[in-house]
Amino acid sequence: MTERLRTPALAPPPIRPATARNDDPAEFFTAHYQRVWEERMQDLPFVNPALSVEVHGFVHYRGDWLGVVITPWFLNLFLVSGGGELWGDIPAGERRYLNLPCGTLQLIADDDPDLGPYQYCPLIAPVSTLSDMGSARQIAIDALKSVFTPPPEPTPAPATAAEEAVATEKPPVSRRGFLRRLAGRS
Repeated sequence: MTERLRTPALAPPPIRPATARNDDPAEFFTAHYQRVWEERMQDLPFVNPALSVEVHGFVHYRGDWLGVVITPWFLNLFLVSGGGELWGDIPAGERRYLNLPCGTLQLIADDDPDLGPYQYCPLIAPVSTLSDMGSARQIAIDALKSVFTPPPEPTPAPATAAEEAVATEKPPVSRRGFLRRLAGRS
């Protein structure tokens, strides 16, 4: 009998470790996606010609970079390695969960030959419902603010009249307690 090693049909791509960026990646991402827009995306049916390429953020947070990228085909939140504590190398296509002030966000890893490894959270795709750049900018600004804003503390719902009546009712009396009260002994 011969032993054969079983190989999976689909193996995840190898992990290419990210190079930490010390400088704000906004210009680099803008130039990259502007080139993609001009060279490959112009005539595709799902693009929104009312939009252009624009980057909002990038904010240096806990050592890494978070920012929102607007293109005529998506609006995404990006995480780029800055050598901080948020980044974690994972294979392209894999998902991870990141705890931020707003709560836990799911990020998808990708590795572009020009950009290098990055992770993103899709906010809107396709962007066909956005009417203009002003709308897209406002969504990007609001999304970035939301990432750094903790969710509000839950406020208890006001009690209904029935709940208040139940809360003020005296607890049921046992048979022994009832007889003790009759006898004058509390």
